[in-house]
Formats: sequence, C-alpha cells, structure tokens
Amino acid sequence: MKCFKLFVLLAAVVATPFALAEGDPEAGKEKAQVCAACHGPDGNSPSGQYPSLAGQGEPYLIKQLKAYKSGERENAIMQGQAANLSEQDMQDLAAFFTEQSVKTGQVKPDLVEMGERIYRGGDVEQGIPACAGCHGPAGQGVDAAGFPALAGQQPAYTESQLKAFRAVGREDIGDMAKRDNDPQAMMRTLAAKMSDAQIQAVSSFVAGLSAPERDSDE
Repeated sequence: MKCFKLFVLLAAVVATPFALAEGDPEAGKEKAQVCAACHGPDGNSPSGQYPSLAGQGEPYLIKQLKAYKSGERENAIMQGQAANLSEQDMQDLAAFFTEQSVKTGQVKPDLVEMGERIYRGGDVEQGIPACAGCHGPAGQGVDAAGFPALAGQQPAYTESQLKAFRAVGREDIGDMAKRDNDPQAMMRTLAAKMSDAQIQAVSSFVAGLSAPERDSDE
C-alpha cells in the first residue's frame, strides 16, 4: 500500500507542468567559465566531489540554482556563486549545460548486477520503486517533471546526495550533510529504505548509463 501511495505521488508530480526557461546557450557559455574549475569546461566534472552538469535538464538546473540562492539548499560554495545570479543568468547557464554531451563514467563490475536490478526494477520487499520510473531507462531524466538526468553522473556525487537525503531527520549521524529540497519528500522516502551497499551500487550503475543526445530545439 505504501508503494502504491508513493507511485501516486510520483504520477502527480510528473503531471505538474514546469515553465521552460528561455536561456541563451552562447551567453551561458561565457558565464559558465567561472563554473569550469569544479564542473569542467563542458559540464563534465573532473571530480566526484562536484556534480557533472552536462546534459542536465534546464528546469532542474534552474531550480537548484534558485535553491542555493534562497538558502533552501545549503552549500557554502554554491550559495556564494548563486548569490548574485539573476534569473536570466540562471536561464543562460542552464541552456548552455543542457546542450553539452554527457561523458559516460566507469562502472564497478562487482556492483553492476545489484545496481541494475534496483535501478530498473526496484526492491519490492523493501518498498523501493525502480529509479528508472522517474529518471528514465537511460538515465535521461524527465524535464517536464523536473526529475534530473543521472546518466554519466559522478558516482561519488550521486552516493553523497542519496546519503544526504537519507540523513534528514536522523540524529545519529552527527554533522553529515543533509538535503531536503526534493518534491513531496520522494527522495528522502526512498533513500531512507536503502542500505549503503544499495546506494553505492545504484550510484555506480548510473555512471555507466548513456542517455540519448538532447534535441537542440527542445
């Protein structure tokens, strides 16, 4: 019953329209130079400490920049970077990064079976729905619902975010980073049911996914 209710929530969010940003990718390329040190010149991060932004959906990127600027999402570096961004700046940056090609990462062979099983089919006994239901079979995300692309993402970053969602509301983990800006607490609900091994496996698996190229006219 709990799984059914969760899927109802997911369907409701998918049905909610997001306004598409009207950004200028050329202007975004210029503005993104300051982002290159952490996220790479083409949005493919060289370090698992920072997320890859290449191929990410515009609605999701804009939402996260707004969350950093407002303080809804906490990160000292990103809050400082987003503080002076205008709405147009955010739209331009998002337009640039969404057009960049995603570089597929390396998958740990010993984690493939578990990672693929959970990503594509979930875990019925633990009440974990398939990740592909919201993030797409190829990890391309669902722009209309604001669900992020996961294909090619740095596994260490994906792992850190799942653990940050899981950490919300727990008093036994000290000062570990927490994240709670997910709609309807969907990711917090799912991550709370996942073990460290499951999180690591899924994080590794999505790094090896290859999403189709985005249409530049979208």
